[in-house]
Amino acid sequence: MVNVREHCAWCTDDKEEALNKAKTLVNSGINRAKTLRAIPVRTVPVEKATLIVGGGIVGMNAALDLANEGIKVFLVEKNTTIGGRMSQLDRTFPTDDCSI
Repeated sequence: MVNVREHCAWCTDDKEEALNKAKTLVNSGINRAKTLRAIPVRTVPVEKATLIVGGGIVGMNAALDLANEGIKVFLVEKNTTIGGRMSQLDRTFPTDDCSI
């Protein structure tokens, strides 16, 4: 892959210089492509589980959604309680309900 637009067309006003640079980049890309080797395909076992960092509202909702889909969830929170900033509020907008 050679990015001629970013490295030639947009960085110089001299068209001859840009053309020569583009030729050099394309030739370099071709030479690099000649030495490429295929990446071997490996199959690895995958456990259907997820780790969610943060026990705030978003983390708890994500954990519930994934658990309802049958995916094992590990929810990690650095504090001793979950709820994030929401648990620190006494009332929430727009209903003024208790946040806890």
